[in-house]
Amino acid sequence: MRKRPFLAARIEKQINRQIGVTLRRFGWRDAVVAYTGYGSQKRLRVLARVVLAPHGATGINTTREEIWAARRGWRNFFSVPAVNRPVQVSVHGQITHAITDRNGYVDIAVSPHDLRPGWHHVYISTGDSEPTVAPVLVIGDDVRFGVISDIDDTILTSYLPRLLTAAYNSFVLRESARVPVPGMAQMYSAILRKHPGAPLIYLSTGAWSTKPFLERFIGRHGYPSGPMLLTDWGPTNTGWFRSGPAHKRASLASLARDFPQIRWLLVGDDGQHDPWIYAEFARKRPENVAGIAIRELATMEQVLAHGTPVEMMLFPATTPSGILEVRAPDGYHLLPLVQAMLEKRLR
Repeated sequence: MRKRPFLAARIEKQINRQIGVTLRRFGWRDAVVAYTGYGSQKRLRVLARVVLAPHGATGINTTREEIWAARRGWRNFFSVPAVNRPVQVSVHGQITHAITDRNGYVDIAVSPHDLRPGWHHVYISTGDSEPTVAPVLVIGDDVRFGVISDIDDTILTSYLPRLLTAAYNSFVLRESARVPVPGMAQMYSAILRKHPGAPLIYLSTGAWSTKPFLERFIGRHGYPSGPMLLTDWGPTNTGWFRSGPAHKRASLASLARDFPQIRWLLVGDDGQHDPWIYAEFARKRPENVAGIAIRELATMEQVLAHGTPVEMMLFPATTPSGILEVRAPDGYHLLPLVQAMLEKRLR
């Protein structure tokens, strides 16, 4: 086991710390960017990032949606993290403490708590910032079904992971130009109407920096709201870059541990690793899988994603026996297949 973080991670931490010291001399202060948390009736997971901002500024404010929606994507990637800052979370007066990591992130477990199932607000602050409201979803112990959804090429078109196209979409293209996948919002809404109280959790290899845009995109195109599990690009304690598939595998395993009673509908696309990751999870935790729904990319989308679709044909994912899987090109065609599948699995 590596005793010290990878060299690039140590360098990144030192650079972020030095930039922070300099900016604080010019009056910059902590600003909390709250993410959507979630949890069971026993344990709550609160997610946030602390960045530096000019004195008087705050974290991203949803009331300025129209201004942010007009911005080009690259602006949402640049921020200065507040390194090793003490953070406190207030849940009905109960205080939990944590420290930000080298990129300003905190992942705080609050247990026990007295929140009932449903949506709530908690407050996150540092000694140098005003409390910021963070939404959290408490999932009831009696909930037996939920949906986990990929984002890129599943609910919006981005043509990942071809780097040039992905970079153009992320850093140049205006947010308002992003295109939703037809019928997916309607599919999720129909499924959740059929299963009141079921959570929808968005799981993606995208960076946390894109979370404000993704939430605006979801709201603008009628997708149900839900917690997001994203990742942080850049060096890790063991290497230069984070592994997207490893992030998804770890998140799925965590959700299975936190909600052992829930059977998840796993929704993704065949443009990246979703079929393999979902099939692997189904083999390990079949009791936690209600079914798998895969959006099939068009030939041109496959070429943009892989350079060639041959790999997908030569090495198809194999769904475990007893686990149902359906495939279709969009949400309109997936919906009746998913409904029929869930009627069989959830009887």
